[in-house]
Amino acid sequence: MKTLSINHIAPVSLWSITRNYIAICKAKVVLMLVITAWVGIALAPETERTWFAQIMSLIGIGSLAAAAAAINHVVDREIDQKMARTRHRPVATERLSVRHALVFACVLTVAGISVLLVWSNVLCTILTFMALLGYAVVYTLFLKRATPQNIVIGGLAGAMPPLLGWVSETGQLDAEPLLLVMIIFAWTPPHFWALAIARRNDYKRANVPMLPVTHGIEFTQICMIVYTVVLALICVVPYLISMSGWFYLVCSSILNIWFIIKSLSLYFWPSDEKAMALFRFSISHLLLLFIALFADKWIV
Repeated sequence: MKTLSINHIAPVSLWSITRNYIAICKAKVVLMLVITAWVGIALAPETERTWFAQIMSLIGIGSLAAAAAAINHVVDREIDQKMARTRHRPVATERLSVRHALVFACVLTVAGISVLLVWSNVLCTILTFMALLGYAVVYTLFLKRATPQNIVIGGLAGAMPPLLGWVSETGQLDAEPLLLVMIIFAWTPPHFWALAIARRNDYKRANVPMLPVTHGIEFTQICMIVYTVVLALICVVPYLISMSGWFYLVCSSILNIWFIIKSLSLYFWPSDEKAMALFRFSISHLLLLFIALFADKWIV
């Protein structure tokens, strides 16, 4: 009977451990980053790189993004314990030790760098590693705790994947992928501030100086409207420079007008539920925006 019991429990225990490692990778966030990097690859000038090399580049970028997320879980474990949204995270609850999480992050980092050096190029590897340091160290360790503009400044690291995808193809910096970076850079503040408004009490309890905590909800809502308008203007530029065609312009215009309307609605009729709805919409907004960029290349 004991043998049967052990055999029955072991797979469950192994799956539980695996789930903890997957959780600290922030898999959904990493998937979004990889998709935007993929669009960067698709929009880059045609090269002789194979599909396999492109997929390996995305795996390398994704590995370093997952490593940054794992480090974030370690550095933020005390903050996570104080917030309802994050208190069940594996490192915060000690289901996964700090040592194991850091070793896992190191393995992902080494694997990601190795893959990029073999299947991409040195410039892409350096930029991807800099993005890791930007998020895991500069943002998580310093900016998040130091200034209400944390997500604005730190958002640059999360905006890098389209540039990384482009550079993995071309091996050089160009203006076009920097424009894609600016799109995500402008999208990040209203996206994250919507969540911060709904979870402001969590951030206050954890002593994290998010904008709704330090400057109030109304000021944050005004800033969100400003950023959504800036985002809409930036999103027109790919069409103006012939980087994309009419299909993308129509899709991005609809998405951005809806983003502005939802931000205005939150300002005039504020509620935590509306803020969370805006946060969720913003995720779909970015995904659909980059799908439109990708599809436009084949439709137009």
